[in-house]
Amino acid sequence: MEIRQISAAERTATMFPLQTYAFMPSPWTEGDEEAYEKRMPFFSTAISLIAEEHGQTLACAAALRMRQNVRGKVHDMAGVASVASHPSARRRGIVRGLLERLLRQARDDGSTVSALYPFRPSFYARFGYVGTPRHRIATFAPEGLAHLHRAELPGEVERLSMRDGFAEWQRLHERLLGERHGFAVYDETRAAEFRDDKRWVAIARVDGEVVGAVDYRVGSYGGDLYASDLLATGPLGRALLLQFFARHVDQVARVHVRVSTDEVPELWGTDFTVTTEAKVDQPRHGGAMVRVLDMPALTGTAAGSGDVTVEIPDDPLVGGLWRLTGEGGHLTVTKGTATPAATLTVGGLSGLLYGVLDPIEVVTRGLGQVDSAAVAPLSSLFPRQMPYICADF
Repeated sequence: MEIRQISAAERTATMFPLQTYAFMPSPWTEGDEEAYEKRMPFFSTAISLIAEEHGQTLACAAALRMRQNVRGKVHDMAGVASVASHPSARRRGIVRGLLERLLRQARDDGSTVSALYPFRPSFYARFGYVGTPRHRIATFAPEGLAHLHRAELPGEVERLSMRDGFAEWQRLHERLLGERHGFAVYDETRAAEFRDDKRWVAIARVDGEVVGAVDYRVGSYGGDLYASDLLATGPLGRALLLQFFARHVDQVARVHVRVSTDEVPELWGTDFTVTTEAKVDQPRHGGAMVRVLDMPALTGTAAGSGDVTVEIPDDPLVGGLWRLTGEGGHLTVTKGTATPAATLTVGGLSGLLYGVLDPIEVVTRGLGQVDSAAVAPLSSLFPRQMPYICADF
């Protein structure tokens, strides 16, 4: 068996049959293949790997070049996707070999963190990934926001096609990348495909500054409006977008909009009826998983005070002794020499860094052993802070 990197042009002949069989209705049509091939220029910057045996492609995996905010520091991120295998090649360790090489190459190419959406979290946990919260869907009738009809808000909302609103929509993503923990964006090559999405985008502006945006489609007259992530720089941007939804009261019955875990839709209005749901089941609905690829690159991350040495055993990318020091609001990571006060898996360390686990939860989840003396400094270094990844890949 041989593992090799391929170009985007080669993906149609090698990766397409595996991906289509794994993730789409099949058998596929010539139209499906043509549509896939047209998308390939948007994947020219991705790292695409395949495993071959006797000239047959048995498995594939890719890493999208992305960036992500982790506690205030923006890192190059490997967005792992397109992981699929031929049924005859499953349970043979082929995907494991692919992923190990993919993560090593992504780290060597500069990615310091990684994220993915799993078909089964326990599978990717073996590779050091740990879960993050799934986004919520808020569903409500527009008349529930009737109070916003009367509100005189500074600013306005413009409805545009995605092509016409793409530049401002993308600039808002770039701004939120620098402001929101966990937020991730694609590189320009991959992001360019979304310019041609058949969706509307509502852009909220105040004095010419974009303060909010949401892309959406209308299912039918008297039916439902389906929106993607409600993106806003603050309460005013959110209010402007909700006011825009309220003005669809005589057009649609319900609005469905994705929100982050720190949004509280039941507080958007008084006597406001809303269902906020995070549906988690496998393999189609799950939260993203994340992991660290490069420990020294974490230096400069926002952190509380503390000084502790940890050991990460048996990981080819970040294994070893590491001293974690928090001073002046920032983390410093250096090679450790002292006896470790905690032994962590990569998932355990990543859970602390991303703010989804505290030291006690790391232990109870079986992701490490933490001495009692290390609980306080680790909790101080990495206070709980839920990430909002937004990008779905």
